[in-house]
Amino acid sequence: MKKVTVYSTTVCPYCVNAKELLNSQGIAYEEILVDKDAEKRAEMERLSGRRTVPQIFIGDQAVGGFSDLKKLYEEGELFRLLEH
Repeated sequence: MKKVTVYSTTVCPYCVNAKELLNSQGIAYEEILVDKDAEKRAEMERLSGRRTVPQIFIGDQAVGGFSDLKKLYEEGELFRLLEH
């Protein structure tokens, strides 16, 4: 299974929703808090091309934020991406 990385902040409700969705499906992830680490925020922006949180990656692929993750889950694509 590919590694999942969630760039988030401590006060973002969409970040909480994304982590809850992943947790509910038993999907392990690494959380990187960017509100206290300017280097990690810059890394997130460079890798995703976006400034908003959360930014979610499956392997090296940026999948976007919570609404993008939810759509992948609802369409049955999330687990396919994790496996391939």
